[in-house]
Amino acid sequence: MPARRPGRRLAPSLLSADFADLAQAIRAAESGGADALHLDVMDGHFVPNISFGPALVRAVRRRTALPLDIHLMITDPGRYAGAFREAGGDTLVFHVEATADPVATVRELRATGAAVGAAIRPDTPYGAVGPLAASLDQILVMSVHPGFSGQRFLPEVLPKLREARRHLDELGSAADLSIDGGITPETAGAAAAAGATFFVCGNSAFVGGVVAENLARLRAAIDEGGPRALR
Repeated sequence: MPARRPGRRLAPSLLSADFADLAQAIRAAESGGADALHLDVMDGHFVPNISFGPALVRAVRRRTALPLDIHLMITDPGRYAGAFREAGGDTLVFHVEATADPVATVRELRATGAAVGAAIRPDTPYGAVGPLAASLDQILVMSVHPGFSGQRFLPEVLPKLREARRHLDELGSAADLSIDGGITPETAGAAAAAGATFFVCGNSAFVGGVVAENLARLRAAIDEGGPRALR
């Protein structure tokens, strides 16, 4: 059973940061009270985009002590899990759609010593990940179609988020319930009300270069419960 992780946490996604000055982006996230950093790994195969690999994770690890949440949007995640763990990843999150044997993939990722999460796309039912829930440290519900930053939140995922929350509570699981995609002050509260505990924020964290103010707005929206129109 995963260890208890109290409270709701924010994880700025470095995919939305200024790649020319990642060190400054990391410092700003730390100063703004970020709880973790989220790194999107894309292979151009599972998703139609390419981002970065273990070398970038290693460089980020040298700059921060924050937990690194590694989102493996790649085919055959077990093959590369060790490299991302060795580079400094704390949590490795794979997509159930990217593997023919999710149970074996959980074992492969767990063998690296990392915490393990499983993600599902907006059009993937919760039932695809539910049987794994008791063995996971995180379940990630995507609220955009994975592959590109800056997309709009899809409110139709909220019932699935509620379903995940109910199931985790029934299991007595302390796993994080993560939401990723289009998380803004206008959508974060609705996700919190639906049961999310871990919020990946991209553009909304780094826009305007005022990261501390942006994260404060996100936390306020989460605490307030969000607009009813999105529920």
